[in-house]
Amino acid sequence: MLIRNLIIAAFLTTLISSPVTAEDKKQRQVLFTNVNIFDGVSAKLVMNGSVLVEGNLIKRISGDTIDAPDAYTVDGEGRTLMPGLIDMHAHMCIYNGLSFFRDPYDAQTVGAYTHQTGLDYLQQGFTTTRSAGCNDLGIAKGINNGIIAGPRWFPAGGFLSQTGGHADLGTWSDEPLQQDSLERAEMMYIVDGKTEARRAARSNFRRGATHIKIMGGGGVSSAFDPLHTTQFSIEEMQAVVGVAEDYGSYVTVHAYHDRSINRAIDAGVRMLEHGFLMSEKTMDRMVAEGIVLNVQAQASLETFGDVESITFFTADQKAKGAAVNKGATQMLKWAVEKGVTMVLGGDMFGPDHNRQADNLIWFNTIANNPLLTLQSSTSTSGRILAEMSGEMNPYKDGALGVIEEGAYADIILVDGNPLEDLEAVKRDRVNFVMKDGLVYKNWLPGENAPAFQPAGPKRNAYFGNL
Repeated sequence: MLIRNLIIAAFLTTLISSPVTAEDKKQRQVLFTNVNIFDGVSAKLVMNGSVLVEGNLIKRISGDTIDAPDAYTVDGEGRTLMPGLIDMHAHMCIYNGLSFFRDPYDAQTVGAYTHQTGLDYLQQGFTTTRSAGCNDLGIAKGINNGIIAGPRWFPAGGFLSQTGGHADLGTWSDEPLQQDSLERAEMMYIVDGKTEARRAARSNFRRGATHIKIMGGGGVSSAFDPLHTTQFSIEEMQAVVGVAEDYGSYVTVHAYHDRSINRAIDAGVRMLEHGFLMSEKTMDRMVAEGIVLNVQAQASLETFGDVESITFFTADQKAKGAAVNKGATQMLKWAVEKGVTMVLGGDMFGPDHNRQADNLIWFNTIANNPLLTLQSSTSTSGRILAEMSGEMNPYKDGALGVIEEGAYADIILVDGNPLEDLEAVKRDRVNFVMKDGLVYKNWLPGENAPAFQPAGPKRNAYFGNL
């Protein structure tokens, strides 16, 4: 036994002391050529340019040829190279309503569905997603640790809701303090009072949340909260905001109307989801105080414009959806005219998960500004994620949402110029998707078309699937 241990010790010493060669340190390179570059910021494309990726970061950008003899070359054939898209309001674990998974399925099914949805986001060119509430902390951790494949994930964890609030998904006959199965699975926390609110927020942050989502007012898809209600006292909201500030992060709020929005801002909330029933005065306050507006254009303009087609909505839910649709157009016009900081989030679930780009298309019907639309889904979203998540941001090695040297290699190639034809970002015209230096979709012809192989625990090496 002694001899065996000495042999093992000698072998380990040899491994530890072995010099690291230059080849060991060398990272794989990918060179994109013959591409027109949209950097996520500028209205002018760099025509017939080149982009060199090394490891998981962008190393060099040029309007001329880049000399990289050892790089794997991807000929873009005149396509537009642009940042991967960012969805700022995702519910990856929801299908056909908040309570769909409450009774007939278990948590494993929800997790499998959530992972599948994440992979489909990548096929659409969305390389980053920001959760607006879900039991997604484990999925996010698995992606960040290379255990499973998926888009970059900024998780919120379970929603925070008061009793009878927008995320109270129990049955009508539930008794006080009775936990619904979805609450036990930490899809949401039903909390009343400052102590319970703090505990829930701290629990989310403890397990890796990058921000906290609270329900500040009535919602469309829920059963027990009329749209006009204001939810959570200002003291309860302040308690959650205090926890987020202690973690160097922020709170975002679900709210539609003035009273709920202004109470949240008074409490220190820094981002608003929805807001389609606000007044012009409240919009002016948001601009003055730098509150970020998270826009769900497709849901408010298209889905709620045809609420009768939503088979899983009750008559009351359809009425609430119609009310939101009625206010959405005016609110969005104010937002564009007044220059509030906007990011775009689909709020899509179920069958609509596979058409995230439609949120951009519908927003542009009001904005009539493809550059603003694209910025709101790339560079502006990337900047807001980094600034507001602070130290809870899991992606600190590079910038998101931009094509610039030192930024993350989250890159898509689209067929056409999205600044002139926004339909170019729809999934059937997204021909190539790279996230963190790994290829998840390649529809380019000829030698540029390897079979799709998702990155996983055994493929956690740059460009292992090229």
